[in-house]
Amino acid sequence: MVSLRQPSGIPVVGVLVDGRTYRHLLYLLLSVPLGFVYSTLFTFGVAFGLLLSVALVGVVILLATLIGSRLVAGFERWLANALLGTGLSRPDDLVDAQGALAGVKKYVDARSTWAGLGFLSLKFWVSLFAFVPLVLLANALPLVAAPLRYPYTAGFGEVNGEPVTWAIDTLPEALVALPLGVVGVLLALHLTNLVAYAARQMAVALLGRRETGSASGPEGDGAPAGAGDAGDADGEFDFVDDPAPADRDPDNREPDDRGDDDRGDDGD
Repeated sequence: MVSLRQPSGIPVVGVLVDGRTYRHLLYLLLSVPLGFVYSTLFTFGVAFGLLLSVALVGVVILLATLIGSRLVAGFERWLANALLGTGLSRPDDLVDAQGALAGVKKYVDARSTWAGLGFLSLKFWVSLFAFVPLVLLANALPLVAAPLRYPYTAGFGEVNGEPVTWAIDTLPEALVALPLGVVGVLLALHLTNLVAYAARQMAVALLGRRETGSASGPEGDGAPAGAGDAGDADGEFDFVDDPAPADRDPDNREPDDRGDDDRGDDGD
């Protein structure tokens, strides 16, 4: 029987029908505003906290920044699980503590606090790199629709203060713009997956621990976790029960009562 390849597995163009691509795209869209917000809030929190650390208010600002970073890191962990397929669970490095000072100290001593703060700092760079595929996609999609909307003028930003435009006034020009737009869309989606992969690796390293037996496997291969355990290395499945140990080893077979009786009669 001939097995048909899934459309998402087709090289180059498979990203167009792969649902993960659009989850990655949504993640990058959300990363742009979130990255700038995180960078602003936590940079000011740490900076003002250090400057005012000689007074009690600076210590309070630093502690509020650390605890706030844990809350935001929890949101980022949920976002990575939903859109990047990470399957992360909450870190369990907080120890039981009694009293206010001990309760604050457990957050300061926890590795997950500083790892989460590190992820939020790196999220700014994710938002910067996310601009590349997003801007490319925004410029390529109008070219794909050029045969349906010409005449119109496509804009591609500015160079030395001068706008870069392309006036598409005729059908031949629109037909030239169409394949260029398709190439731009494909390139933008591949870059989207690349940036999302980097963000996924960051989340796995800094936001929590992988859940064992998670329903979703590695984001790159799209296979459910544990799928490789059900079959052999070639992906083949064995639906026949293994023989019992007694059936495999002739020395462990139970004696045949009828055969023993016959041997007893012969001996007599």
